[in-house]
Amino acid sequence: RVIPAQLEGRRGDSKIGATLHKREGPRRWRAFIRNARRLKQDDAIDFGAGVVAIARDRGEDGSFALDFEGDEPVELLLERAGRMPLPPYIAARRPADAQDQDDYQTMFAAEKGAVAAPTAALHFTSDLLARLGAAGIDHATLTLHVGAGTFLPVKADDTTEHKMHAEWGRIDAATADRLNAVRANGGRVIAVGTTSLRLIESATDDTDVIRPFEGDTSIFITPGYRFRGIDGLMTNFHLPRSTLFMLVSALMGTGRMQGAYDHAIRDGYRFYSYGDASLLLPSKG
Repeated sequence: RVIPAQLEGRRGDSKIGATLHKREGPRRWRAFIRNARRLKQDDAIDFGAGVVAIARDRGEDGSFALDFEGDEPVELLLERAGRMPLPPYIAARRPADAQDQDDYQTMFAAEKGAVAAPTAALHFTSDLLARLGAAGIDHATLTLHVGAGTFLPVKADDTTEHKMHAEWGRIDAATADRLNAVRANGGRVIAVGTTSLRLIESATDDTDVIRPFEGDTSIFITPGYRFRGIDGLMTNFHLPRSTLFMLVSALMGTGRMQGAYDHAIRDGYRFYSYGDASLLLPSKG
C-alpha cells in the first residue's frame, strides 16, 4: 500500500524536499533529497505539523537516511505531513490531491510501505477478477513495496554500469506452490507489473522452480536474459531509456517493442502510471 512519502520541509532558511524510498529501521527511512547540497549530516529538517527528521549517512547516490524524532509511529507522521509520491511526469503537471489517495492505490493494496503504486494492477476491479475467474483464469497475490527508484532513468552509456534500484517483496510458500502447480499442469504465469515480474524471477531457481522469497531484489533484466518464472507480462507503457523498457524488450525483443510503442504513439495510447496497459506474450521456441 502506497504511503504519503513525499515531504517538503526546511533546514533553517533552505527548502528541502524528500521522497522516502526504503525503510531501514523502525524510525529510519532512506530518502532522495532535493536541494541535497544544502544538507549536511546531522542537520535537522522541519517538515511541519510537528514532524522533524535528522539527516544521517549520505549514500553514494546522494540519498540520506532520515531518522524521525519522537515516539509517534512514523506512518502517522507521514499521514500528517506527507503527500502521495506521484511520479515526476505527473507531479510536474499538477500537485497531488485528495483523489490520488484512492486513485494511486490498487485494489490489492494492504500492507503499508510502498512509495509508488504497482500501476499495472490499477486496471483491476472486483468485477474484472470475477469475469477472469469465470473464464478459468485464477489469480494469486504477493507483497510488493515499490520504491521511488523505479522512476530513475538510465544515464550510463554502458548498461552494465547502471546501479539498479532495490525493491522489497515477499512470496510466501503457499503462493509459490500455486504458481509452480499452474506451470506443472501446462498453464501460464502472467506477471501483473514489472515489479511482480522482478520478484518472481528473483524467487525462481535455475531449475525454473519458484521458491518462497522475502527481501530486496535488485535484479536488472536486459535483452539476453532467460526468463525462468513467468510466461507473460501485463504492464503499462514506460519511459524511454528506462530499465522498465529494457525489461519488456528482454521479454519481447527490442525491435518488436519499438514497433509496439510506435503504434501506441500513433494511435494515442496513454503512457505511464495512469495510462493504458499492454499484455505481452512472448513466442515460444
